[in-house]
Amino acid sequence: MSAFETIIVERKDGVVTVTLNRPERKNAGNGRMWQELHETFVEVGRRREDRVLVVTGAGGAFCSGADIADPSGVSGDPGDPHLVRMRFFGDVMLALHHLAKPTIAKVGGVAAGAGLSLALQCDLTVAARSARLSEIFSLRGLSVDGGSSWLLPRLVGLHKAKELAFFADMLSAEEAAGVGLINKFVADDELDAAVDEWAARLAAGPPLALSMTKRLLNSGSLVSMEQALEDEARSQTVNFHTEDTAEAMRAFRDRRPPKFEGR
Repeated sequence: MSAFETIIVERKDGVVTVTLNRPERKNAGNGRMWQELHETFVEVGRRREDRVLVVTGAGGAFCSGADIADPSGVSGDPGDPHLVRMRFFGDVMLALHHLAKPTIAKVGGVAAGAGLSLALQCDLTVAARSARLSEIFSLRGLSVDGGSSWLLPRLVGLHKAKELAFFADMLSAEEAAGVGLINKFVADDELDAAVDEWAARLAAGPPLALSMTKRLLNSGSLVSMEQALEDEARSQTVNFHTEDTAEAMRAFRDRRPPKFEGR
């Protein structure tokens, strides 16, 4: 377990769980938290034994957004110009977005503003039935940030994205799942088990192939069909030369589950 001030980092069986730990502020992100998250996302990307990242919150909330009461701002340095602060915040989100490993947001309670952006940056989002989600920015006189301008149209379509951003309505987990904002919602007392099951399946999967699939899907809407096919061909060529693919073929022949090592 880590010794950070604002987050808790735990590792078990290839799954890294990062818990936002400012429950007295509904886990609002202050400068220290964003710094610690950035450090952790980069570290997870470098550690071969870390296969899956789960992001969640302590005390019955996911993240209520950026802590606007923090004088140090999102960069943690009160002397930074605002644009510098926001660019650092962007670096935090990019570190999560580009992490070459599967990521899951486990959302209980509120996820709003930058907190919702943080959840949506994850590859998969699972919420408790009681969760509440909002692109709350316009109610604070702000435009969207945290990558929501890129994420929302891809998740729910342009017109629905505008509706969510303009009105900043609070959605139930069922409503969020219904429009494709999150993958699924479960009963509150089933949230841990549902995320644990997905995380365990991903941790047992082929790390190299999953990392390439993630990159292909993230970039697919930005390239032509010709480029997508070329990117797939290159990735598949790499896969066919890995020990993991050879192991998968052996396991298929032997009628047993494969054991992937990331080689």
